[in-house]
This record gives sequence, C-alpha cells and structure tokens, in this order.
Amino acid sequence: MKLYYAPVSTYSQKALIALYEKGLAFEPEIVELTSADARAAYEQVYPLGKVPFLMADDGWAVPESTIIIEFLDDRFPDTPRLIPAEREAARQVRFMDRMCDWHLNEPVVELLFQKAGFRPADETRAARANKQIAVSYTYLEQRLANQDWVCASGFSMADCALIPPLFYAQFSAPFNDRPNLVRYWDRARQRPSYQRVMAEFVPLWEAMMNRSRTGAAAA
Repeated sequence: MKLYYAPVSTYSQKALIALYEKGLAFEPEIVELTSADARAAYEQVYPLGKVPFLMADDGWAVPESTIIIEFLDDRFPDTPRLIPAEREAARQVRFMDRMCDWHLNEPVVELLFQKAGFRPADETRAARANKQIAVSYTYLEQRLANQDWVCASGFSMADCALIPPLFYAQFSAPFNDRPNLVRYWDRARQRPSYQRVMAEFVPLWEAMMNRSRTGAAAA
C-alpha cells in the first residue's frame, strides 16, 4: 500500500494513527502541497488533490481519511479494529468521527489559519468556528467524564479523528479549562501511534511557524 499524505495535515495524521494502531506496513509518499509542481504531479494521481489518499496493492484507490480507516478495518480483519463489529457501538464511533471532523477539526483549522496569517481574518467565520468549538468541547467534556477514549468501546476511529486537531487547538482554541479533555490529551500524547505521528510533523510545524513569525516581523 502507498499512502499519499502531508505530515501537518490533520486528516493525514488521522489516517497515519490508524495505520500505526493496526501495525500495517505501507509506503509513505509525502505530498508537498505548498509546491505548485508537486501539487500538479499529485493531481495526476488524485485529480482532487486532497490528502490523504491510499493506493492499495491491488489497485483500489481510497480517498478520505474516514473511508481509508473503514477500508483498513475491512481489508485487515486480524488487526485491531477501529470500528467495532457490534452495530450500535459502530454507529457511535461513526457519529463521533463525523462530529470530530466537521464540528471540531474544521473550525479549529479555520481559526488556526486566520491567527497564523495563512488565511485572511474573517470575523463572521471566526465567530461561527468559535461557537462550533465551544459546543464540541462541552459535549466531549461530558463524554470523557467516565471513560478514557471518545467511545465506550475503547480506542477507535473517533479518537483517530479527535487527537490531531487537539494539537492545533492549543494555539487557536485552548481547552485548559476542560479538565476531562486535558486528561484525554495527556493520554493521547502517550499513545505510541500518535507519538510516531508527532515525531514527523511537529518539527515541520514549528519550522512553518518560525517562517511565519519571521515574515511578519520583516513586514
């Protein structure tokens, strides 16, 4: 299998966590999204140009992080499941996966890009993002009161979705006043799969932020 991804992308990180949790071998192919030439070359592989994108050994093309995890669970049933086999538990995981992607990840990234200067400031979009994040934090704080992971079934696809945006949320939407979420974040950072992801993307992110600060100072 080959995974096309960008290390700083939250959705790429989501897929990587799943692959590491399952202990699956894959060929990594980093896509330099900031390079016009690299993006054009990647669009020859996947015309939409989004990451992550998984190319299976038998030629199956699998886009979108959630679908990649669904595919891995189906294709490799002897590896740790990230979507429970039991129907109701699976529904809960899929629901929380969607919630974490759309109502936390997306608004966190929106605020991050605005604050870092990667996207023009927009008060309307920022207000909407802050509202979504506040609702999500309140809901997650309640869920995590009596369980270690997002769903009662244990570590799942929902955690693969929640963990990556929490790193960036420290900069764009801090959650220090949410003790259950803080404890969850502490556990997540100790997870070997996420430690491998962090080892790759954190130095790249720090370099990006240094360049951003240097550019702002020069201006």
